[in-house]
Amino acid sequence: MEMNEFLEYVKKLNVEVTEEKLKKLEEYFQILILWNNKMNLTSITEKKDVYLKHFYDSLTITKIVDLKQEESLCDIGTGAGFPGIVLKIFFPHLKVTLIESLQKRVIFLNEVIQKLKLKDIVVINERAEDYAKKTRESFDVVTSRAVANIYILLEYSVPLVKIHKYFIPMKGKLEELKDITKVSKELNIQLVDKQEFYLPIEESMRNLLKFEKLGKTNSKYPRKYNEIKKKPLC
Repeated sequence: MEMNEFLEYVKKLNVEVTEEKLKKLEEYFQILILWNNKMNLTSITEKKDVYLKHFYDSLTITKIVDLKQEESLCDIGTGAGFPGIVLKIFFPHLKVTLIESLQKRVIFLNEVIQKLKLKDIVVINERAEDYAKKTRESFDVVTSRAVANIYILLEYSVPLVKIHKYFIPMKGKLEELKDITKVSKELNIQLVDKQEFYLPIEESMRNLLKFEKLGKTNSKYPRKYNEIKKKPLC
């Protein structure tokens, strides 16, 4: 994705683009490539691919939620900062929390935040299920990009969501979504929107799911990771 294509497709998402945002995005790219020489952050390193598969892809969440109307966002398993840091750059009003369990990635993320002079964004070096046990009903939007099976994701993400707000997993080809009724009842949520689309240029499939939280999550959730993996809710 060349820069003119990136700008064209981002504008189609109705996301405001400014010179300052583009400057921060370019600086982010440079830091990513520099650090990627020292640690494995991403296998995608060509600039046109990073702008398509990481930067633009992160912004596609706006197809299903108006982030201008939300105040706080939590990105679970953020890795190198996708989508959380990209969303912070383009929606600077958001209070963003990045959850990342690997210490070396946390160091990288804090470097990006410092270099880009981003405010109201924090990195939590913890497993998502541990963080969710003590930080409940705190975020307007919780998201996760291609991290785990949807049923595992739901259990340790939904407790973080405020009542009547949203968990929005960002997935590729969606194969694991079957009967969601049991899980929805157990976690007090409902699937209110689902969008399937193809990433421009390479035409790879993407899926966005939007779960609304209807009431408080039972305090027994999330369970420990081994329990979740051994016996998922569906």
